[in-house]
Amino acid sequence: MKPRITVVGSINLDLVARCERLPRAGETVSGATFSRIPGGKGANQAVACARLGAEVTFIGAVGKDSFAEEALAGLKDAGVSLDVGIGDEATGVALILVDASSENQIVVAPGANATLGEIELPAHDAVLCQLEIPDEAVLSAWEECTGFFCLNAAPARPVAVDPDLSVVNRYELESLSRRDGLVAVTFGAEGATLLEDGEEIARAAPPRVEALDGTAAGDAFTACLLVSLLEKRGPSEALERACAAGALAASRLGAQPSLPTTAEIDAIL
Repeated sequence: MKPRITVVGSINLDLVARCERLPRAGETVSGATFSRIPGGKGANQAVACARLGAEVTFIGAVGKDSFAEEALAGLKDAGVSLDVGIGDEATGVALILVDASSENQIVVAPGANATLGEIELPAHDAVLCQLEIPDEAVLSAWEECTGFFCLNAAPARPVAVDPDLSVVNRYELESLSRRDGLVAVTFGAEGATLLEDGEEIARAAPPRVEALDGTAAGDAFTACLLVSLLEKRGPSEALERACAAGALAASRLGAQPSLPTTAEIDAIL
């Protein structure tokens, strides 16, 4: 039976410029190429969960502007059920610069994402949140959750919830209000570790890939770890698969277009 996951989170349109190198403060860099890609950490993770075989509902908000339909396109293509409010604020936008070595700089204008408040959840096995939405929405989702609650605590800030699984990178770890339960800490190309009540229970390294764009690698990792745990895979296998998902996403251009399927993860492992 497919795991039922409700993702409560952000949805953006990513405006991506690819350049030879990232500009310094006050500098203009020319010769870039430009693309518009559906994104937002919440929408990315919803698409990733769906591609990994989960039954996914996405709860979020967009504006009435022309960006909204573009931002929703990836979710619709992935077969995600939508519970998306349409408000007066503009659809969220992420301005992303990516250089030739796949390093990036990202500035997010949240727009309608900042209007998300109290949440009503459908039937679910798990709820997945990130922090590109207001605390009120995260707290509401946690309080309403009757299954497994996963928080990707990014962008990092303390939130008064007690997740069953927290996912952070090495820099975001300090922001966690609670560190009990399961905590996955990512270290980029060095892999990740999974802690339970502060004790390491698994460690994994990603397969070797040629990195092109790390924009959604963390979203692929988070979604794959959650889906794998809901599929009752052991901690080591779940973490290994999550690292593989992140590596595959980093080896491709764009956010949602880079997110792997179950078959692709099986193949690279």
